[in-house]
Amino acid sequence: MNITDFLAPEKWMQPDAGPRYLQLRQRLHDGVDEGILKAGSSLPPEREIASITELSRVTVRKAIQSLADDGIIVQKHGSGSFVASDTLQFEQSLSRLTSFSEDMSRRGLDSTSVWLERGVFMPSPDEVLALALSPDASVSRIARLRMADGKPMAIERASLSTEMLPNPVLVEKSLYDVLDANGLRPVRALQKISAFNLETADAELLDVNIGEAGLRIERTSYLADGRIVEFTQSIYRGDAYNFVAELRLAKE
Repeated sequence: MNITDFLAPEKWMQPDAGPRYLQLRQRLHDGVDEGILKAGSSLPPEREIASITELSRVTVRKAIQSLADDGIIVQKHGSGSFVASDTLQFEQSLSRLTSFSEDMSRRGLDSTSVWLERGVFMPSPDEVLALALSPDASVSRIARLRMADGKPMAIERASLSTEMLPNPVLVEKSLYDVLDANGLRPVRALQKISAFNLETADAELLDVNIGEAGLRIERTSYLADGRIVEFTQSIYRGDAYNFVAELRLAKE
């Protein structure tokens, strides 16, 4: 059922069932419960809802505000109203170099992975350049779908020289734990973040709609002596992560 049919007033509005804004509020709430209004989706504009329901915009606004007060609807200035998402929300600091497992543990969440790839391969041109490899070198790759409390959050693809990670099968949960055990934990990294729209394969892995917003992060990390440890290309759900950086005023 589309939203126009669902909100058609003859299907739910009753003259003796109380204030109209409460009836509309209940109808919208029912739409959320029944999955007609999906988590994270946008509501039609107030003007459109008023036209469909034959109610005033003041009545529509009052109903939506009541749902927003209860956390069922989220209002975003300049963007409209959205059904509250049931996706976990994280603020991720850009000033700390930590692993996904460490981040989730710090938040009291259980982190798990679905392996997509793990082994030693001939490097791609991008890996040769990013890891400063010789043309005849091999590269260790690990690719995982990272989960938090059973929900897919990110796709992580890491490449390392076999000097840093001779046997990628040793990585069972945290790559950084394996590196740390060998005295090879990185101490600094350079990251590049870009926004994009998720294509079919990645959207299906992350359990979101094709074309939804994602964040692509490329990270190159280093040892204290300047050697490159890893080159990681990660894709994060755009609805789950907010990346935060502390900035200080530069001295002239």
